[in-house]
Amino acid sequence: MKTFIAAAVFTAATSTFALANPTVGGAPMMESMNIIENAVNSPIHTTLVAAVQAAGLVDTLQGEGPFTVLAPTDEAFAMLPAGTVEDLLKPENLQTLQTILTCHVIPTRALWGDINGMISADGGAHTFTTVGGCEFTATNVNGVITIEDGQGNMAHVTTADVIQSNGVIHVIDHVLLPAM
Repeated sequence: MKTFIAAAVFTAATSTFALANPTVGGAPMMESMNIIENAVNSPIHTTLVAAVQAAGLVDTLQGEGPFTVLAPTDEAFAMLPAGTVEDLLKPENLQTLQTILTCHVIPTRALWGDINGMISADGGAHTFTTVGGCEFTATNVNGVITIEDGQGNMAHVTTADVIQSNGVIHVIDHVLLPAM
């Protein structure tokens, strides 16, 4: 009986730990809030939030979903060539900005385990299509989900499974770009 109780307590404790939503940039992310509500609270996603606003995608990402958002950090945007972000935010580049941003959205809720399962089922690499029509390939390298974009660049999931009311966010360290 003591073994059963100890196992139940251990299971409850580890289950609670496993279900806790990670913080992003030190900010708590609330499962009851949608993708936009949480992104606005993330201190490391100010560029992404500004881009989503400029692209007119706020209402979409506040919608029912479910969505999986691969969310590049401010540092990821800073790695783009000088002036790129400023140019993308100009009204005349709206279509390009919308394409790039929707290439970071998968039209389903895919947790780390789901993605990892698809990678395993596909022999080590899983190709998926985004809302923006981009085809990217996910692999698992030493327990880290890596995504190859349309130009051969690699992004790594640095924080996985940030649960939202309308999907999930995976924080990534590079901006994903469509094929040229």
